[in-house]
Amino acid sequence: MNNPFLSHNSIISSLGFDSASVVEGVSQEVSGLKLVDNPEIAPHPLYTSLIDPTLLQERFEALGPQKEYTRLEKMMLLALNGTVAPAQLGLTERVGLIVSTTKGNIDLLSDQDAFPRERAYLAALAQEIKDFFGFKTEPIVLSNACVSGIMAISVAKRLINEKKFDHVFVVAGDLVTPFIISGFNAFQALSTEQCRPYCKTRSGINIGEVAASVLITKNPKFEIDGSVEILGDGSCNDANHISGPSRTGEGLYRSIRSALREARLSADDIDYISAHGTATQYNDEMESIAFDRAGLAKAPLNSLKGYFGHTLGASGLLETIIGMHSLRQNTLFASLGFRELGVSLPLNIIKKTTAKPIDTFLKTASGFGGSNTAAIFKKMKG
Repeated sequence: MNNPFLSHNSIISSLGFDSASVVEGVSQEVSGLKLVDNPEIAPHPLYTSLIDPTLLQERFEALGPQKEYTRLEKMMLLALNGTVAPAQLGLTERVGLIVSTTKGNIDLLSDQDAFPRERAYLAALAQEIKDFFGFKTEPIVLSNACVSGIMAISVAKRLINEKKFDHVFVVAGDLVTPFIISGFNAFQALSTEQCRPYCKTRSGINIGEVAASVLITKNPKFEIDGSVEILGDGSCNDANHISGPSRTGEGLYRSIRSALREARLSADDIDYISAHGTATQYNDEMESIAFDRAGLAKAPLNSLKGYFGHTLGASGLLETIIGMHSLRQNTLFASLGFRELGVSLPLNIIKKTTAKPIDTFLKTASGFGGSNTAAIFKKMKG
């Protein structure tokens, strides 16, 4: 085996505070989205997934912090601890750290005095994470809209293949804040109902919050039950619009083709697709075109946004980890909320959670500014 692989992993979300609990919720088709009426978040009720602040504080205090940390920092530190601790890997100069986020501590720019405004810088967030665990190398911040989480895996793969590091920890996280909600509201993209990706009756996006982490390495010593190889990846910016996706799916199509080429696979070799699926009119339509162009219209496909909402820069990592568990359990998880196909080209939407032998999956993500990333993962036989 010459490919880097994903090993120990952890998820902090509204469905649980470890990967196993979260995946169990998904397997039971339980949504972490709730109708929230909180004027401090939005002027009207909306569906979102929020991490329980009391439980978050309790779990974080168990780590024995020596100073005060922001809400996002607590989420990300707790998630990363869930990967660092079981790995028992000495943090030498050969161990890298990638921090993936879209907005970071954006909430610190509001009127409050608990932390200096400079803490809102992404570099400051990464430094806090580095110092908490004692990483010996400078952290890499990856913030490329909503492809950040999956792109961080691609970057880690390259750093390991280029022998910059032997192991890389990736941690991703984003918050639900009034800034984020108001931004998507300005686009008229928010739904007043639970989101329904690819559905004829879809009416927009839900925003959620999550933190997740994973260890990426080539060392077989760190292989676990459920590890997956990274066979190939690709990223392409279609330069279509600052917020609107290409109508032809060009960037996503090219990303998928690049990933297939590197993996030396054909479209028929993909057992299922963990797609982006935000439930907006233009994104879902664009994806149907890109998948059709890539010969993937028949591949079983889901979007996990019905469980968590769109968790921005953390979504790609979150959904990849759930994909790992999907392969391990030989289970296709339902695309929650889907009723009737509402895009112009065929998609094989997973309507019910189903047991099926699966070995490979394709993870895709698309984001503002025309960014697109695709990566292919394969079950390790151990």
